[in-house]
Amino acid sequence: MTLKKAPSAGVPQVPVRSATDVPTWKTIALGTFVDSFALRNALDKKGCGVGGLAAEILARPAFVVGSTKTVVELVAVSAVDLGFRADVVTLAAIYARAQLFGFELAAAEVGPQLRLQYPDQPMGEFLIIGMEPIKRWSGEPVILNVGNGGAGLILIGQDGRPDAEIAAISRIVFVRSNRPVPADELAKAAALPPPP
Repeated sequence: MTLKKAPSAGVPQVPVRSATDVPTWKTIALGTFVDSFALRNALDKKGCGVGGLAAEILARPAFVVGSTKTVVELVAVSAVDLGFRADVVTLAAIYARAQLFGFELAAAEVGPQLRLQYPDQPMGEFLIIGMEPIKRWSGEPVILNVGNGGAGLILIGQDGRPDAEIAAISRIVFVRSNRPVPADELAKAAALPPPP
């Protein structure tokens, strides 16, 4: 018997100059649950831990699930892959550069759906979901993180402020866009000097 190795999102990339430089890492289905409560119940049934911040935003009206089943292609990149040279980079800077290269922010549903559809996540891997933050009841913005900390599979929330500092080697999950990026935009992105 051999142990099946999960496809990790941590494979180093060459510096990205376009979304086409990065292969699809994982394909998942969205819109498979009637509402966020059904999605949360599925996480519980599968034994996935849900942290307090994640539980709070899953219950917020801004968290919605798709009404029709769709399939999305995900990519996982780091700030280093996007050309940053600093040890930490703000969330806003990572998002801006990723979108410039043709990646899209993920729907909030991607976090819990990825948690359900990635049961063989390697131990020690944590993936930040590149998504529009959802505000807690108290107003602080939160984004999701899918992880395997060794004690089980978890979905947690983390600081989603634009100036939140993200370690440059952290992997961020974005959606591969189906819209073509105009050649002049790609040329501009490719010509950008590496950010600090």
